[in-house]
This record gives sequence, structure tokens and C-alpha cells, in this order.
Amino acid sequence: MSVVSNNSVIIDSHCHFDFAPFAENPAQAWTQAQQAGVKAVIIPTVGNNNWSTVAGLCQQFSGLYYGLGIHPFFSHQHSAEVVSELTTELAHAKDDYRCVAVGECGLDFAVANVNRDQQLEWLQAQLILANQYQLPVILHCRKAFPELVQLLRQQLPKAGGVYHGFSGSYQQATQLVDLGIKIGVGGTITYSRAQKTRATITKLPLSALLLETDAPDMPLAGYQGQPNRPERLVDIVTVLAQLRGETYAHIAQVTTLTTAELFQIKM
Repeated sequence: MSVVSNNSVIIDSHCHFDFAPFAENPAQAWTQAQQAGVKAVIIPTVGNNNWSTVAGLCQQFSGLYYGLGIHPFFSHQHSAEVVSELTTELAHAKDDYRCVAVGECGLDFAVANVNRDQQLEWLQAQLILANQYQLPVILHCRKAFPELVQLLRQQLPKAGGVYHGFSGSYQQATQLVDLGIKIGVGGTITYSRAQKTRATITKLPLSALLLETDAPDMPLAGYQGQPNRPERLVDIVTVLAQLRGETYAHIAQVTTLTTAELFQIKM
């Protein structure tokens, strides 16, 4: 298990903590993450099948927060009423301090038999809801970057947001940052072959970056074939510090403050 050699605390801005293997023993999984220095975890939801599960999980454990959204990869599993259902769910959660975002939402044009119009329509609806409830958005995007940026410009999320799992170019990153969107930095940077992404995250201001594992997905280098875990955020910070020529403590401090500010989390 990853451990921290100092008192720095970090926040995992994107972890599917309701998925296996964490769901089998969430108390143990959360204890392991905390022992590694993970102070808080943001759990994005993917659709109406896990909204209540995640909300309940966050009520059980202090330090867990969640977003409510419709993931584009799973859009085919939902009926046309899902946006109305999300509207109702957000209304019920408006006084829950643990509900800190709309998401995971976005565009995924890499899926088979993609319904682009439906994805665009549902993302626009979620951006409107984010502004209505003054919440940031957690964005997912595959093979749809120009369309995503165009829609963000038309329906700017006033409370900001984060582009999760970023693996693009510096030009793409600056387009997002100019729109008030943070860049989610995860396991991709632990791979030496990810030269474009590594170069990008060294050029951007540290205040534009959030940390994430996307656990149990997006395994780090050296852990291929294993479920990712929130405590491995420590390894991501270590690599980020090396790439940027900054200390672990500085990376941890700045990204924790940035994440807490974006999601309105009291540390």
C-alpha cells in the first residue's frame, strides 16, 4: 500500500468508490485511503442506477462526497425521462453538503452505435442544471473534444468544473482552462510513453490541476491488470512532483486547496 512520508493531505477528485472491489468492504477501503493521506474523495455517479447508492455511501463515511449525473457511456441504458429524474434528484440533494457536483457527464463518441444528438442534448441539460444549482461539473470526453468545447462555450458552467482523465495536448488544456475548467491528472502521467500529457501538465499552472485516480479504472504504471485504488493517488502526486520539479508537499497543498474550493468542501 502507498504511504505518505509527511503530513500532507490530498483529495481524490474522481473515484468510483461504489464499484468493486471497494463495495465489498468500504470501511476497510476508506481506512486504507485515509492512512495514505487521502483526506476526501469525490464519487461521480453514472446514472439513476447508482445515485441513491452513492448518496447513501457518502452518508456513512465522513470525507466522501458525490456528484449526480448521467454518464454518456451508459446513456443507452436510460430512457428519455432520465433528465427529469436527475432534475428531481438534484432538487432533493440541494441541501446535502455532500452533493458537490453534477457528473459524471459529457460526450463519448467512441461508443458503438453512438447517439450523438442524444448525448449533446443530455449534456446541455446537465450544464443547465449545474448552473441552476450552482454546482461544478465533472466532465468525461472521448473522441468529442471540439463538440464539448463548443457546447461549454454556449452553456458555460458558472461554477466551473473538471475535465477528468485528461490525456490531451497543451492547446486543448488551455482551451479548457480559459473556460474555467480544471484539468484532472491521473495515472496516465505515470507512463513514460505519455509524453504529450506529461509535457502539458508541466506547462500549466499548478492551480489548474486536480488529482484523481478514477479507481478502480485507469491503473498506474506497474499495476497493470490490477484494480486501481484511491491510496495510489500518492504515487500520482510523487510523479507529478518529479515532472514539475516541485515538492510533494507543495503539490499536495495547492491541489487540495484548489479541489476544496471548486467543490466547496470544508477542510
